[in-house]
Amino acid sequence: MLQGLTTRWNSGPVEGRVNHIKMIKRQMFGRAGLSLLRKRVLLTAAR
Repeated sequence: MLQGLTTRWNSGPVEGRVNHIKMIKRQMFGRAGLSLLRKRVLLTAAR
């Protein structure tokens, strides 16, 4: 825990991307197949 508070490196951008992908998965649960989910994740990642 001390390292997380004392080093300059953090995983904020990575955690934000993971949370965004999880949100998309929750929104599309039961509505679309894997191909559409993959396309949507890749399109939003390009932003």
